[in-house]
Amino acid sequence: MDAGVYKLTDELAIVQTLDFFTPIVDDPYQFGQIAAANALSDVYAMGGKPLTAMNIVCFPQGKMDISILREVLRGGLDKMHEAGVILVGGHTVEDPELKYGLSVTGTVHPLKVIHNNGGATASF
Repeated sequence: MDAGVYKLTDELAIVQTLDFFTPIVDDPYQFGQIAAANALSDVYAMGGKPLTAMNIVCFPQGKMDISILREVLRGGLDKMHEAGVILVGGHTVEDPELKYGLSVTGTVHPLKVIHNNGGATASF
């Protein structure tokens, strides 16, 4: 499973995930969209509704034009807006290679969590 579930009450649990990777397409905007959709899908796959996200960025400052980073972030933000998710922050570090993704938090009813491990139930 690519996300964790934490039960808050009998009626509410949070779903949390973190996913980031290097570019898989040449277009920075599309890369941002793909990375965001990938992270959001981890919450959807658990039966949850994503609510908030935080950007995770590794960027080779001085080796890559900042306009590339702007386009990656714009693509990710557009995909978040499409999903009704609010960007609440993030973190950027200098790295030799561009990487981008999101930490996403969502909600799910504890009895409606979808598992991908053979139908086992979660322990809370």
